Amino acid sequence: MAGKVGSSSRPLRVAIVGAGPSGFYAAGALLQQKEIHASIDIFDRLPTPYGLVRYGVAPDHQKIKSVTKVYERTVADSRVRYFGNVGLGEEISRDDLQNHYDQIIYATGASSDRQLDIPGEELAGSFSATEFVAWYNGHPDFVDREFDLSVESVAVIGVGNVAMDVTRILAKSYDELVVTDIADYALEKLRASRVKHIHVVARRGPAQAKFTNPEIKELGELAEADVIIKAEDLVLDPASQAGLESDRTAARNLETMRALAEQGSTGKPRQIHFHFLRSPVELCGDDAVKAMRMEVNELHPTDTGYITCDGIGRFETLDVGLVFRSIGYRSVPIPGVPFYEKWGIIPNQKGRVTATHKGEIVPGEYVVGWAKRGPTGVIGTNKPDAVETVHLMLEDVATLTPAPDATANPRAIVALLQARGAHYFTFEDWLKLEAIEDARGKAEGRPRVKFTSESEMLAAVGR
Repeated sequence: MAGKVGSSSRPLRVAIVGAGPSGFYAAGALLQQKEIHASIDIFDRLPTPYGLVRYGVAPDHQKIKSVTKVYERTVADSRVRYFGNVGLGEEISRDDLQNHYDQIIYATGASSDRQLDIPGEELAGSFSATEFVAWYNGHPDFVDREFDLSVESVAVIGVGNVAMDVTRILAKSYDELVVTDIADYALEKLRASRVKHIHVVARRGPAQAKFTNPEIKELGELAEADVIIKAEDLVLDPASQAGLESDRTAARNLETMRALAEQGSTGKPRQIHFHFLRSPVELCGDDAVKAMRMEVNELHPTDTGYITCDGIGRFETLDVGLVFRSIGYRSVPIPGVPFYEKWGIIPNQKGRVTATHKGEIVPGEYVVGWAKRGPTGVIGTNKPDAVETVHLMLEDVATLTPAPDATANPRAIVALLQARGAHYFTFEDWLKLEAIEDARGKAEGRPRVKFTSESEMLAAVGR
């Protein structure tokens, strides 16, 4: 017989589903605690680890990507293994995990997007920002997406950091992009782009914009694009003005936008136009987007202090041939795992999975990151979030129903994957692939040149 669960002779067996920031922070929190012995396996549907850092962070924001060095140290620990190219609901099931592990952590993020729910949203040329970001970052699921960059005018709906990323990539010159790790096919498509006007549409005012100050400042530093903001659009209502006193980010943003408005057009070949207090109400066209109809809004403070907006019955039309919506993200249901459709998350109590929203706790199953709390915060926000969940996991060890000793043996899940013919990717495989990508990048004066298909990734490391 093995020893007590959590002992050196019978470590707590934990499966983490998802190898993005929240999954690695959860693994790191388990390693740092001294109460129990843990053995951790991290699974990801793609061969490559790091999730949002690899496929969501903009290619011209390399400094942010350096956080992967922290994750690399986590998985280098002998108590952690990585199984890439293994999807939950594909190569393995929830039942498999329950049979082989004492506890399961879902760190699956929010890979889908919210929709506008307006007429014409299904037309060709209407996309989520998620699709475009994944495409230019070389995500294997999105390499075949087609974006018609021969159009002159594009609309980006939303004023968060992702909307700014999309706007900036559309506006940058080839010379600015060629020194990044943007996917090669995207680089060539953007090099041939004929886009001249990028319209950024916000349903509320400038004081409610969600981008951070570095993001709006970057737009003013582009080689081939001017930022066009009407000075009158930056005149605030009393409630918005009052809100600046307690919101330093909004105050700095407004200061930057006023400087950009004063600068105006300098004759650069592209222009980024900001449209505040506008809500898209229809995408127009026969088969493809040709225009976007918007309603003018008016701000209204609520009793809670939140400033909302309502349409005033006045409409405007923008002639655009491409629309990217960036209005929020949602998690995707996992086969067999509880899901709360209304909020687009795995229902939970501070990280303990529940059968339904506010329902009974599901023993042994936990959630971290965006799948837990929704798409809020930055990469670092996932660290305290993961620590909170891990603390509850440790509390539950004494009362858990352990996996059978035979299947909890670390060799058992390997045998299962091999029996199913799964071509799983180890962390050693990833390090080999990363070295090749880095070498290809060095030869071109770039951070890396990415592999963008799973078959190429497997072949590159001899799998």
